Amino acid sequence: MNRRPPPRTFTVLDKAEITPNMLRVTLGGAAMADFPADQESAYVKLRFAQAHSDRPLLRTYTIRSQREDSVDIDFVRHGDGGPAARWAEDVQPGETIDIGGPGPKKLVDPAADWVLLIGDMTALPAISANLEKLPRDTQGHAIIEVLHEHDIQQLDAPDGVAIQWVINPRPGADSAPLYDAVAALHWPAGEPSVWCACEFATMRRLREHLRSDRGVPRDALYISSYWQNGSNEEAHKAHKRADSEADQAG
Repeated sequence: MNRRPPPRTFTVLDKAEITPNMLRVTLGGAAMADFPADQESAYVKLRFAQAHSDRPLLRTYTIRSQREDSVDIDFVRHGDGGPAARWAEDVQPGETIDIGGPGPKKLVDPAADWVLLIGDMTALPAISANLEKLPRDTQGHAIIEVLHEHDIQQLDAPDGVAIQWVINPRPGADSAPLYDAVAALHWPAGEPSVWCACEFATMRRLREHLRSDRGVPRDALYISSYWQNGSNEEAHKAHKRADSEADQAG
């Protein structure tokens, strides 16, 4: 049986504002000596100490990019001031953090006739990494929701993948902008591979649309909620598990 590797202690090397609502923290140090290569889009668990508990608080993030001696993790600037968001705002080079993982990568299938990637800003790092890994002759679409037009990034995508940016200053509270953009998409011929990650309620609307209205089979669809409006990660994880069990039983 494979055992999870023990957490590694990373050193903060740098921090930069990518857009007004996204920070990038670069991590490296001795932890990179045995960190697996080619982990862009894989998830890791950031570990934060809790008062009155020996168990750390875990927060899940995506490896945006990786080099031999460092990795980048992007953080959406949330108004709720959660532990990871606060840490990213306050951390300085030279400080350390323990990180578990990496977990498995979830990639769109490049062998499909065409691809569709859907997500909000929390999924933007994974979508960006997915696009970079695709063969340059890939055809398809990426529909990405951001908080403000200034949060639009330059992405390295195949020429045949059209990128549509959706502006929504109230993600989670308003699922319509991302849903409507997907529902309005002209569906190309052929069999797609669909990758989707966003807020919990929006994910459920999109899952119903993609399966029932578009007829995407389960084995051609990766869909996940990365967060839930009004819930911390622990509550979201419980809701996500219950939703997955009900979906599998349905």
